[in-house]
Amino acid sequence: MALAALGAGGCVITQRAPPDAPVFSEMLDQIGVPTVVLDSETTSAFELVYSGEQRAMTVAALGDPWTPDRFKAAPIKTNWVHVAPLLRSDFPPATIISLAADGHTLSFDGQGLVRAATLGPMVTDDDYDAAILAHLSVLKLADDEAAILAAGGVFTESDAARLGVREILVTFGSGGVDVYVDALKTHVSSERSVQDVHTTGSGDMFAVSYAAARAAGTGPLDAARAACGLVADVLERRRGS
Repeated sequence: MALAALGAGGCVITQRAPPDAPVFSEMLDQIGVPTVVLDSETTSAFELVYSGEQRAMTVAALGDPWTPDRFKAAPIKTNWVHVAPLLRSDFPPATIISLAADGHTLSFDGQGLVRAATLGPMVTDDDYDAAILAHLSVLKLADDEAAILAAGGVFTESDAARLGVREILVTFGSGGVDVYVDALKTHVSSERSVQDVHTTGSGDMFAVSYAAARAAGTGPLDAARAACGLVADVLERRRGS
């Protein structure tokens, strides 16, 4: 949806088990962007319960890990790549290292650092492989994910410096985003707060919009402002549909 709204070039590469194809086929036909769908043994599955902007999640099924060999069936043709794991097991360090070695500039969703690959109520902790971080250009964290990675429970510039990723984005839903560039923080406010609508996928849309803007040469702060605006636009359309 973010790529369609932006009118930006790009491709979505995803996977699902063949028996689950009917669940997604109509949506994939309608989004209007190039999409490559690979077969897998298992489709990732979650149950979500919302209370305002907060949600409780249950892991119902663990999807297949993305290995370096998987991309032989779906070669990546762009420089920038946004990696969107749902759980820590989705993109092993070897896969991230391989993507970076192929010359891609990597944006990474912090879900893949803090979400344990266990069935049942979502388990989050900081037991991630730090080898991933050295190969990232952008790390996107929701505020609760950032708190898990923070040394003192509140993410600060010292935490950004310790993680070592040049651009770190800590999102606060309708509260905007803290943009850390070389560990220096600037807060970017969201100009519009869209209420009474489910926000599933907002973080993904934000990250894709940010990466698209950065790939086009936009600076980090302006890219964050553009991403906040795009998410608000999509949520307003979702509320009105």
